[in-house]
Parts: sequence; C-alpha cells; structure tokens
Amino acid sequence: MGFPIIGESLEFLSTGRKGYPEKFIFDRIAKYSSQVFKTCILGQPTTVVCGAAGNKFLFSNENKLVTSWWPDSVNKIFPSSTQTSSIEESKKLRKFLPNFLKPEALQRYVGMMDTIAQRHIEASWEGKQQVTAFPLAKMYTFWIACKVFLSIDDPKDVAKLAHPFNNLAYGIISIPIDLPGTSFNRSIKASKWVRKELLSIIKKRKVDLVENRALLTQDILSYMLLTADEDGQYMKETDIADKIIGLLIGGHDTASAVIAFIVKYLAELPHIYQEVLKEQMDIAKSKRPKELLNWNDIQRMKYSWNVACEVMRLAPPLQGAFREAIHDFNFAGFHIPKGWKLYWSANSTHRNPECFLDPETFDPTRFEGIGPEPYTFVPFGGGPRMCPGKEYARLEILVFMHNLVKRFRWEKLIPDEKIIVDPLPYPAKQLPIHLFHH
Repeated sequence: MGFPIIGESLEFLSTGRKGYPEKFIFDRIAKYSSQVFKTCILGQPTTVVCGAAGNKFLFSNENKLVTSWWPDSVNKIFPSSTQTSSIEESKKLRKFLPNFLKPEALQRYVGMMDTIAQRHIEASWEGKQQVTAFPLAKMYTFWIACKVFLSIDDPKDVAKLAHPFNNLAYGIISIPIDLPGTSFNRSIKASKWVRKELLSIIKKRKVDLVENRALLTQDILSYMLLTADEDGQYMKETDIADKIIGLLIGGHDTASAVIAFIVKYLAELPHIYQEVLKEQMDIAKSKRPKELLNWNDIQRMKYSWNVACEVMRLAPPLQGAFREAIHDFNFAGFHIPKGWKLYWSANSTHRNPECFLDPETFDPTRFEGIGPEPYTFVPFGGGPRMCPGKEYARLEILVFMHNLVKRFRWEKLIPDEKIIVDPLPYPAKQLPIHLFHH
C-alpha cells in the first residue's frame, strides 16, 4: 500500500511523467503474478483491475457493483459538485449530450469543422517552415469545442480562454495540495478565472435569448438555460458554468493529444503517411473547388481512422479511470470491500502481447475487418460510461488529418523527443516539426 496517506501516488504519477505509465501496472502484475492487485492512489485504497476480463467486469457492472468516482482534486476544481457530487453532476450532464452528439446532430458539424480547420491552418501553418504541433492541435480542438458548446468562433475570444484552460486541465488528476507553484494550485486559480468569464457569457446569452437574438437549438449553452429537469427546476448559472468547463476539457484535451501523436507517428513512418495521403487526396479530388467535407467523405476515411486508432492504442488519451465499489463483492478470487476504489488501465490491454500481437509495432491493419477482441481496445472506456463524445472526436480528428496531409508533409525537429503522461500524454517539447508544402 506504500506510504501512509499518499500510498504509491508518487510512483503512479511519476512513471507517467517519465513517459512509461504502463510500468506502474506491468511491474506489479509481474511482482504479484496477478491481473488484480491492491495499492493506495491519491489517498484511496485502490484495487487495480487489469486485462480484458477486468475491463469487461467493470464496464458491465456499472451502477450494479461499481459507480464512477473522481479524486478530491476534481471536486475542488468543480465547486458545484460539492453540493451533490461529481457523480450526480456527471449524470445530469450526460442527459443533455445525446441531442448534440447523436449522428444526425454530428452530420451538420462536419462542414463547420472543415471551415475551422482551414482557417486554423491558413493562420497558423501556411507560409511557415517550422511549427510546434501540440499547442496548435490544442488550439484547433479548443476552437471547435468553443463553437459547438458556446457558439464562440472569433479566434481572439477562443485564445483568451485557451491558456487558463490548459492550466485548469493539468491539475485535475493531481495530489490535491493547494500550495503556490503546484499544478493543483494553478488549476484552482484558472478554474476561478474561467468560471467568471463563463458567467458573463451566460448572462449575456440569457439576454440574447429573451430578445430573440439567440436560438434554443444553436448550442448546448442555450439548451441548458432553457431546459428544466423532471422537477421543473432550471440549472443555476454556476452549475451551467461548471458543466461547460467539463465539456470544454473533455471536448478538446483528449482529441488534441491524439492529433499531436498522429502528427508524430506520420513523421516517423513515411509509408503510413503515404497511405493516408493517398486516401485523403482521392477524397480531395472528388470535391468541387471550395466544397466543404461532408458526412459521406468522413465515412470514406477508413484507413485514416485505423491509423488514428493505432495511435490511440499506443498513446491512449485516457490512461484509465476510477470506480467505487457500492457493495462488497468478489472478483477473480479477491474480496473487494464496499467503498474501495477500483482503477482500470488502458495500457494493461493495449500493450499486452496476449491482446495485440507484437504490441510495440505500429500496425493500423489490426483494426481491419472485425478488429481487436472485445474489451481489449478501450481508448473511450466502455459500458454505460463510455465517452459520449467518441463520434465527435472521430470527426474533428479526421477533418484535421484531411486538411493537414493534403497540404504538407513534415519531419520532427527532435527525433527522440520523449513522451510525458500528466495526466494526458503529450510530447515533452511540444512536438516542433519542419513543414514541407506540397
């Protein structure tokens, strides 16, 4: 169980910061000769459940034996969850999302995403010999999230919110010590600033709705303001601000990490880049000048999506997630007491040779046909808690790949740049690249 109170948290977090988050898991699987082991993470006694069987058990027992759980750091960064809990607030949010993230709704986003991708690349990539890919990927996905959730698409307004959001996101999974200089402290400060900005946006939107300058259907902010729950209650402005913060983090942070790693792997693997280029140029040649991408074009990007999936296998944007036992139960011969936390790890299957042959090799063909075995490929989680933005992420990732590869090829400026996982994976030096225009 490690040290008192902090347990093995420092090693759990530091292996990620050194670029090997799977080491914490695989060292203990080897030490205990078991796919299930106990530890203490972020101040909580925790059972780590590994492998496809463990994933299946947790995902299929959601709200029966386990429920989602977030560390204290999350409740402190999102104050509205302290009145109820982050679990209750998350359930409320998930009721709103289907209207905006179902396929019919997503179809109308494709052209908008294509327009933003073109504007972003023209402003930040065109005419440059060198760029730093990771912050640019974040700017692109954050711009789209601001447009979809808040109808903000002026680059100046997007940039004003973007920097504090980065500070906020980095402190979410951290040891909750609120001292100057800690990522948790920076996150708390950033969340207060962002909340204040969002409250002024919310107040303005209320006026616009009353004066018919905004529509109920235009974005999720209008929908939250005008939709009552089953008791006829409308959400408070502070609650809406917290929900929007959660959406903006979920809606851009993970996708930008995936895009950055796609850029990394396409630079390292020219034969994969050529296949992606061929697929995307076939689509580009079928379009009229200035015609935007549409839903059917996205469905044709099969190889490109297999590449993105292989990137998510090797660099999962979500390393894993916590659950809490709501009853005593037994699993794999072990007794798990009520109240204990459980943690599932994407790397426990993604880099496991029993699940993926030769797991360190980059091979997009793994995803052809029926693809990997169930519960082995879990970048979006699984079960009722599977990421509701999976299809949204697919669209913005593929739209970006299309716009980038048809304009450029590129090379890494730091060939052996390290990867850091804290809590999301990112390139240690932000992935500087040299651009070559076609």
